[in-house]
Amino acid sequence: FFGCSSIVNLLLPSYLTLIGEGAFMECSSLTELTIPLSITSIQNDTFNGCSSLKQILIPSSVTIIGDRAFCSCSSLEQIQIPSTVTSIGEGAFSECSLLKEILIHPLVTSINDRTFYGCSSLQQMKIPSSVTSILHHAFFGCSSLQQIEIPSSVTSIYSWTFSKCSSLKTIVI
Repeated sequence: FFGCSSIVNLLLPSYLTLIGEGAFMECSSLTELTIPLSITSIQNDTFNGCSSLKQILIPSSVTIIGDRAFCSCSSLEQIQIPSTVTSIGEGAFSECSLLKEILIHPLVTSINDRTFYGCSSLQQMKIPSSVTSILHHAFFGCSSLQQIEIPSSVTSIYSWTFSKCSSLKTIVI
């Protein structure tokens, strides 16, 4: 379905067990999506460039969110990552410019490269105590980010992690 710009709503069947890499990439009119419980991972680039996607429900069956899975979903304002997710790929939410709020649960151990790169509406972030490293450019360009809580479990913060976070006022370590 790559580049099918006329798809608006998507109802995936409950017997579906895999959505392949880039399956709905650049479906720019897609606004709403419910992923069935039968899916355990969201592959790389699956919804990359779905610029009209406003709402997505990720079920508790999902344990992995792949690289750039929701990259450039510029209409996405909020997403709740289920407590079952153990891995969030590089650039998974990069360039989600309207994303204001995201909750990361304690099974995630790393904030990968460019995970929230260019999320210019993201205002605050509490990193769970399971995280031990925050990689390159993870929050680069999060120009509305005002507060971030970094737990003592974080032993490595890589280069340019908080570059261009021009509103950052409070860092709690």
